[in-house]
Amino acid sequence: MSSLRGRLLLFLLSLAAAAAAVVGTVSYRSVLAETDAIFDYQLRQMALSLRDQGAIAEAERAALEDPTFDYVVQVWTGDGAVSYSSHRRPGLLRSAVLGFADVDFDGRRWRVFSTSSRGRVIQVAQPLSVRQRLAAAAAWRSVAPLAIAAPLIALAVWWLLGVSLAPLRNLVAAVRARDAESMTPLPLAGLPAELAPLGSALNALLDRLRGSLDAQRAFVADAAHELRSPLTALKLQVDLVRRAPDDSARAQALQELGQGTERMQRLVEQLLALARAEPGGADSALQDTDVVEPVRQATADAIALAVASGVELELYAPPLQQARADAAALRILARNLVDNAVRHAGRNGRVRVQVAAGDDGVILRVDDSGPGIPAAERARVFDRFYRRSGEGTVGSGLGLAIVRAIAERHAATVRLDDSPLGGLRAEVVLPRRPA
Repeated sequence: MSSLRGRLLLFLLSLAAAAAAVVGTVSYRSVLAETDAIFDYQLRQMALSLRDQGAIAEAERAALEDPTFDYVVQVWTGDGAVSYSSHRRPGLLRSAVLGFADVDFDGRRWRVFSTSSRGRVIQVAQPLSVRQRLAAAAAWRSVAPLAIAAPLIALAVWWLLGVSLAPLRNLVAAVRARDAESMTPLPLAGLPAELAPLGSALNALLDRLRGSLDAQRAFVADAAHELRSPLTALKLQVDLVRRAPDDSARAQALQELGQGTERMQRLVEQLLALARAEPGGADSALQDTDVVEPVRQATADAIALAVASGVELELYAPPLQQARADAAALRILARNLVDNAVRHAGRNGRVRVQVAAGDDGVILRVDDSGPGIPAAERARVFDRFYRRSGEGTVGSGLGLAIVRAIAERHAATVRLDDSPLGGLRAEVVLPRRPA
C-alpha cells in the first residue's frame, strides 16, 4: 500500500482490533469465571441456610418448588430416606460427596453442593447448562460495548488521520501549484513540528535554485553581450580579407583575423570554464589531492605566453601538499592566476608562483611585478567581465571570476594584496578538510 494514510489506518486499526480481541477474550473469560464463582457461592449459601434450620418452612417450600426456579433442593436422612425434595422428579444421587461435585443425572450434568447437619444430608444442585447459559450471557454483555465501539473508533481514527495529514496535503498542493519560474518560499505557518524541517528544506532548495537560475540568466546575458563585439570584429576582419587590394594587405588582414580568432577562442574557453565553475555546473567530488601537481601543470601551460612576453616565470613548491580538492578545477584556478600575472607583469617582468603549507591549509601564492591593482578596486575585479579602465592588456574580464567561483566550491579564501615584486599578490588558501 503506497498511501501513508492507508498504511497508518491499516496499522492503527489492526492494532486496535488486536487490542480489542485480547481485552474481549480476557473480559469474557474473567466474567465466566466470576459468574461461575457466584453461582457456586449461591449453592453453598442456600445449602448452609437450610442446614441451620430445623425444618423447611412452608413459605420456603413454596419458593423452592417454583417451576421457574433453576435450583433443585433435596434433604434426606442418614438411612437414605428423602425427607424433602423441591421438585417432583426422581431424586438426586443419594451417595453424596460433601462439598462441590459435578454429577451426571437424568441425562444432564449438574453442579451439586452437599452438606450434613443433625443426621441429615442437604443437597442443592443446578444444571451446568443453565449456569453456562447465564454466565455466557453476562460475559457477552460485558464484551458488547467493545463490538459497538469498534466501528466508531475506526471512523474516529480515519477522521483524525485525515486532519493530521491535512498540512502535508496542503504542502504538496502548494508545491504542485508552482510553475517552473516560481521560486518564492513556501508558506510554513501552521506546519506541525514533523513537517517544518521538510518545509524549511524545500525553501532552502528553492533559494538555491533561485540563486542558480539568477546566476545562469546573468551569465547568459553577459556572455551574449561579450560575444557580440568579437563576433562583429571577426566579421569585419573577414570582409577586410575579402576586399584586400593586394597580397600585402591581405596578409595583414589575415594576421589580424588570426589574432581575433585567438581572442575569440580564449573568450569561449573562459566562458566554458566559468560555466563549469558556477553553481549548477559540472561538479566532481572533492578528494585528497596533491596541490603541487595541478599548479605545476598550470605554470607549464603559461610558459609559452611568458616567453613571448619576455616574463621570467618561477615556481617554488615542496614535494607534496595535500588538500581536499578537484585537481582539474585547481589547474584552471592556478592557470588563470598565472596567466593574469604574466599578462600584467609587463615586458621583462617577473612572476613568482609558490605553494606552501599554512596554519589554515595549503596556500597558493602568485606574485607579479606589474602595476598592481588599487585597494579600492580589488573587490570589483572578481565580477564577471569587469575590466579596469586604461589597462594596456586585452582580456575577457573572466579570469578572477573563475578563480572566485572555483574557490567557493572548495570553501577556499582568495585575497589580493601588494606583492614584494612591486605588483599584485593573489593568494588562495585551500582548507585541508573543507566544510
